[in-house]
Amino acid sequence: MRLPVVPFDLMPETHAKMIRRTVIGLNGSATDALAVRLACDLARPAKGTLMGLHVVEVDWTHDLAEDVASGNEAASTVLDMAEGVAEHDGCRMETSLLQARDVGAALVDEAAALGADLLIVGLSYRKKFGGDFAIGRTVPYVLQNASCEVLVVREPIASGAAHGHQPRVAVGAGFAAPDRR
Repeated sequence: MRLPVVPFDLMPETHAKMIRRTVIGLNGSATDALAVRLACDLARPAKGTLMGLHVVEVDWTHDLAEDVASGNEAASTVLDMAEGVAEHDGCRMETSLLQARDVGAALVDEAAALGADLLIVGLSYRKKFGGDFAIGRTVPYVLQNASCEVLVVREPIASGAAHGHQPRVAVGAGFAAPDRR
């Protein structure tokens, strides 16, 4: 089921900004399809390029030089799904499987190395024990450290769908002023 993306008005100074290279952090959740479709919509006007990244976190019991990620079927499935969504939306997307100690740092470093204009990350709606909304470590790290603009896409709250309401996905952008760079 394709969830509707609620349109939003960009700040006036961002209307002229063309997104030429977008990096999408793929995490294997429902937000991946939302993030890929949004990336396609934003890249299409400038015929921008898309790079989907899935990062396999390597714990300290393994050396980073060890090939932990390539045999990971779940990771391959994440990349294949994202490519399929992009193809369905009429976009071409390259994908890459990385392994790193920290997902957020890997996304930020790779976006900088690729010269990305935009980094899109997904945020699953989940709660910690006790009921507080859990944002995790990756999204705050990316928001604080990425040198490019960042969009966070959160999936709809499942309880709304359970009560017969059509879930709506609101997407917002905190595009920086031009003098930030």
